[in-house]
Order: sequence, then structure tokens, then C-alpha cells
Amino acid sequence: MFVTDDLLRDNLRMLLGDGHAHMGFDAAVRGFPMDAINRKVPNAPYTPWHILEHMRRTQRDSLDYMRDPNYSALAWPDEYWPDEDATADKEAWNATITEFRKDLAEFFALVNDPSSDLSAAIPSNPEHTLLRSIMIIAAHNHYHIGEFAALRQVMGTWPPDHDV
Repeated sequence: MFVTDDLLRDNLRMLLGDGHAHMGFDAAVRGFPMDAINRKVPNAPYTPWHILEHMRRTQRDSLDYMRDPNYSALAWPDEYWPDEDATADKEAWNATITEFRKDLAEFFALVNDPSSDLSAAIPSNPEHTLLRSIMIIAAHNHYHIGEFAALRQVMGTWPPDHDV
């Protein structure tokens, strides 16, 4: 079977969203209790907000990498994660989620635009393509969504009607 452009884009939308084998971002964060956003669990140096903020920063950095011919990488890990002692209030939590969704929508727009050449080289790195970057951010997001979901299970923060 030949992979058509439409089939490839359909599969990328599934990978970026909540298709088939994985939970989507919105399902993972839905109903998260505000009194638990800064709670650490045993043997983990981060909080639920830290994970989401890391996802937001990494996704934003990926968009910058894909677009900016003068891209300069963030310092790892300091600029990809909030400080271990950093906390968020409701406003910061909501801002993290809003910005993550906004940047994710930019990935969807790129995939949905038939004029986007998915095999085009990244301006700052001709060895990498848009397709590669889209697949990497989809994998990264789902890794951390799974981690966030498992953290919710351990913390007991799923609503009673949640189907695990």
C-alpha cells in the first residue's frame, strides 16, 4: 500500500491528538483538583504542574526550532523544566494548559495545511524535516501524558467516574 499525503496527514493528526492507543491531553487534565497541582509524590522530583509546564516549554521550543532559521536551543534541563521548588497557582496552571493547547493547535494547522511540505528541511537544520519534528513532539507529548495519567492514579486525583 502506498502512503498518500492524505493518509500521512490523517495519521499525524491521530498522533498529535487522542487517537487509538493513547489518551489525549484534554482527557488527562480534565477535572484535575487545584489543591494537588503542586503536590509531589514519593520518589519523584516534580509535581503535576511541572510535567505540564515541561510539555508546554518543549512543545513551544519545537515550534521555534521548526520555524526560526536562527534557532538557538534552550539549556537542558534548566530551560525545559520549571525549578524543582517552583509552584503554580490556578492562574499559572490555566495559563500552562491554554498555551499548550494553543501551540498544539499550531502543529495541527501545519499538518492540516496541504501546502505544508512535510518533507521540507528545518530552516536551522537541513538534516531534519517538519515530519520528523511533528513525530517527535507527538511522541514526547504522549510519553508525558501517560506519565501524568499514572501520576494521577498514584495520587488518587481521578474523578470517581473516571474509567482507568
